[in-house]
Amino acid sequence: MPSVSRARRVLSLSIGLPVALTLLAACAPSNPESSTSQASVDPVAGGTLVYASGDAEPTCLDPHVGGNYPQALVASQYLETLFAKDAEGKIVPWLAESTELSDDGLHRTITLREGITFHDGTKLTAEAIKANIEHLQDPNTASSTGYLAVGKIEKVAVTDELTAELTLASKDNALLESLSMPWTAIESPEALKRPKAVNCTSPVGTGPFKVESWQTQQAVNLVRNEDYQPPVAQPERSQPTAYLEGISWRFIPEAATRYAALQSGEVDIIDNAQPDTIATAATSGAFGHLDAPRPGAANRLELNSSKAPFDDQLVREAFIRSLDVNSGINALLFNTAQRSYSLLSSVEPLGISEPDLFAPDVQKANALLDEAGWTERDAEGYRVKDGKRLSLTFPVSTNQSVPAEQSLFEQMQASAKEVGFEVKIQLLDLSSWYGALAEHEYNLVSAPYTKVGPSVLRILYHADSTVPAPSGYFANNAQLKNPKLDELLTRAEETNDEAERAELYAQAQRLVLEGYYVLPLYDQQNHFLYGKHVHQVGDTTAVSSPVYYNTFLSK
Repeated sequence: MPSVSRARRVLSLSIGLPVALTLLAACAPSNPESSTSQASVDPVAGGTLVYASGDAEPTCLDPHVGGNYPQALVASQYLETLFAKDAEGKIVPWLAESTELSDDGLHRTITLREGITFHDGTKLTAEAIKANIEHLQDPNTASSTGYLAVGKIEKVAVTDELTAELTLASKDNALLESLSMPWTAIESPEALKRPKAVNCTSPVGTGPFKVESWQTQQAVNLVRNEDYQPPVAQPERSQPTAYLEGISWRFIPEAATRYAALQSGEVDIIDNAQPDTIATAATSGAFGHLDAPRPGAANRLELNSSKAPFDDQLVREAFIRSLDVNSGINALLFNTAQRSYSLLSSVEPLGISEPDLFAPDVQKANALLDEAGWTERDAEGYRVKDGKRLSLTFPVSTNQSVPAEQSLFEQMQASAKEVGFEVKIQLLDLSSWYGALAEHEYNLVSAPYTKVGPSVLRILYHADSTVPAPSGYFANNAQLKNPKLDELLTRAEETNDEAERAELYAQAQRLVLEGYYVLPLYDQQNHFLYGKHVHQVGDTTAVSSPVYYNTFLSK
């Protein structure tokens, strides 16, 4: 799937938006660190890439189920999507050949490419579109990310072998963006008929690799799909299949152990590298580095406005003004992340930035708390009102926050104490963290959310998103319920006027930022370090998950 950093050549792809666009472009890696002198080495076939992840091992290899980023990372190797991103960030067909939108914006026709088969030999037909959408929407699937992405699809009708018509409940100008993500990837309809537990261990897609086995707590073993035919012609390649014979996808949660394994040559590539490690690697030149910021939302703290004390805007602003975030980022992240003042990732062109809203001001923070009635302090220096301490519960996922980020949160904890906030940081595994959110046992939380395009704002801040998906997950962690905001987000997702869309999203972002519901931090960090014998590590999907179709080993 070509993306902003995809090193594939995409030829003559037709897409209706509703006017057909034609793309003829050579896509090069957008990250110069992923392109080194190694690019001159001729590709060789063979070898198994050993990948070490610091993320929690998925409980299901089918990204339709749940829908977190660790699933996207591994599933990008064996599943493909209907649409993708090109080098300019535009949505283009991938498994799809073309698409058209009706004049009323409520019917989207998708035509598939001919000659594509799944790993189980099933032919890719329009029935697969219908089966996959229904799978995502089935409550028994327990989907979250994919479920929300296709929420406006009311019906899927198969009109011929390769064509399906999607009927929408309301206009959705973000649908193609949604259908470019691994969480809506297309799986074999025959495989989807299997029990959920079986499909979780061995999803069946059309990608360059396929799942051979899954040794839980050890590795997911992927092997080359010897029958792979890229949906789009690859004239510059010496073979249509992947160069690698396979991938051993391992799970090493401890950052130092993971890096040591890379240094020793035990593994070939690692994710979730510590910032100081990335900086050292960049200086020494010992390893290649792929920096692939994720689209959608910036990494941020969200303040739960549904309960005290953050149901009071004065208290929300006071907390944010009490924090000197920049000094912590500079000291702990070693220039691997740039401070953000936006709700959206830097790769999203419709994001707006409001730095003045987040300038630290301890004097103002104290005045705001006084105005809010938190005028007394207890023996430990924390603010008190009506006999109750100004205390905040902050669950942190140890699987999603690297140690450097956890240290940043501890610095925030110390800064907030100076003005009278007690911040209780709870370090939790991923399952316990999801549980805390589900029970609303938090006052603030850092909850990464990746989605292609600015429509992520509707998922994160529309009142509808306070209602859990079938998986139990809800995305509106700030618990915003604002009719004006809901109207802006709805109109932004329905308009066909790009200028109007941009202005509506800008208004919506200002409303959230100026209400101090969110403290933006930086882009969602997505760093990969790899050995010098690993070549062509620059291709990524629309959500910046690397794809190792073009990767080869020289050792």
